[in-house]
Amino acid sequence: MKRRATAVWNGDIKTGGGHLTTQSTTLNKTQYSFNSRFADGVGTNPEELLAAAHAGCFTMKLDLDLSEAGYTVESLETQSVVTIDNGVITLSELTLQAKIPGISEEEFQKVARNAEKTCPVSNAFSFEIKLTATLV
Repeated sequence: MKRRATAVWNGDIKTGGGHLTTQSTTLNKTQYSFNSRFADGVGTNPEELLAAAHAGCFTMKLDLDLSEAGYTVESLETQSVVTIDNGVITLSELTLQAKIPGISEEEFQKVARNAEKTCPVSNAFSFEIKLTATLV
């Protein structure tokens, strides 16, 4: 499986801008710029896209692992916060809220930690990953 995205940029880093388009066209000439990355400008940015990829991948991997362990998921909601410090991405913090009938706290934590370590996006990252998982 291969997935594709295209970035187009015009101008200098501070005043220029660009757009991103994904193979699925979910992002279709979606604006990005210096301000959308480092201030409060309109559009997306690479770190936001990494956060979305991490939250989505982890959540799908966790659902798979829970299903394979015999649990039926009622809901999983994961937030990822990606930190960039001095031009370096240093951390992705995953915060999970889960409703899974019949699972113990111990089993839930075990399966969640395994999903965090084995999801493909986690494995692609070389920076720190922290997981806070709450069973509700």
